[in-house]
Amino acid sequence: MKKNILNMQLIKLSGIVLIVIAGFSSCKKTVMHEMYDDPISVITTKVKKEKVAYYEATPGTVIALNEVELRSEVRGLVTGIFFKEGSFIHKGQKLYEIDRTEYQASYEQARANMDIAEANMKRAQRYVDRYTMLNKQDAIAKQKLDDALTDLRNAGLQLVSAKAGLVKARTDLSYSVIKAPFDGTIGISRVKMGTLVSPGQTLLNVISSDDPIGVDFDVNEKQLGRFRKIKNEDLTGNDSIFRIVLPDNSVYPANGKILFIDRAVDPQTATVTIRLVFPNPDGILKTGMSCDVNVLSVSSGERLVIPLKAVLEQMSESFVFVVDSQKVHQSKVELGAHFRGKVIVANGLTEGQQIVTEGVQKLRNDAKVNVVRTTSVSEHNKQRKLGSL
Repeated sequence: MKKNILNMQLIKLSGIVLIVIAGFSSCKKTVMHEMYDDPISVITTKVKKEKVAYYEATPGTVIALNEVELRSEVRGLVTGIFFKEGSFIHKGQKLYEIDRTEYQASYEQARANMDIAEANMKRAQRYVDRYTMLNKQDAIAKQKLDDALTDLRNAGLQLVSAKAGLVKARTDLSYSVIKAPFDGTIGISRVKMGTLVSPGQTLLNVISSDDPIGVDFDVNEKQLGRFRKIKNEDLTGNDSIFRIVLPDNSVYPANGKILFIDRAVDPQTATVTIRLVFPNPDGILKTGMSCDVNVLSVSSGERLVIPLKAVLEQMSESFVFVVDSQKVHQSKVELGAHFRGKVIVANGLTEGQQIVTEGVQKLRNDAKVNVVRTTSVSEHNKQRKLGSL
């Protein structure tokens, strides 16, 4: 009897539990139904094409188009320095002087030797002329004429030797004064007054040209065709394909163009060096300076552009929510370059479509939406966030 009463109570309790569970499930479905049926407030933007200029950055180095190391060709003490270090100098300007005393004396001696050789040559020529005439008259022995001709040849050789000695002495004397080979900027002097210099060994200074100036950077061999085409188009210096960013992150005010492409590809890196040329009238660019070379991307031009915050990343794929008849559906997109909070759409959207930019995280496929506001791509960053609506 007690057992039957206990079973009856268990049956009643089970029924109550089932009723509670059923009620809870019904309430949950109702809440979920109401939650999904309520429109979600969003901000949207219309997809449209924009003219974009996107640059790809690569390291570069500023290079002087003309640079020379100054070394003395003669031995001696430095007796004169005629420039201000770091200043702009002109071609032919006197820079250094090596003690000229010895070279001046050698020059004077060589010039005197040549004068003597010329006088001996003239005297020997007179003897030959005289003995030739007398030989025709049989008035002298034939040996006299032969000796005179030999003396003339020797005098000629002595004159040649004297001229060569004069040229050498004049060259050494001229080398004792070092002049600027071209217009440019001279660096800090490596020698001081009284320094003993050795010919061809002692470095005096370095001169480099400043305007125009070069910038070298490396590109992969697969890109050679593109840069060869750019070079062959003979673009002007005002073209914006090449620009540089300085170490302080400022953009250099002038654009560059290709001067040349190196003759060979480096087999170790599969890259080739390209040299650009930039105007540098104010001397902002210095030889050896590092910079970033910005090359206008092939992605630039008229492109579909959307705000980057409209994009959802799922399993390494990109999606956006497209609005259609107060509902949204998820659309897969292929993206291009990112820049300033925007991204280029390579595939997956068409111009004029309306996509969600604010409230993306609350959406699901086929969710109802209430479009609070539609903005343009260019002004989306200035709009209020959805949470402040």
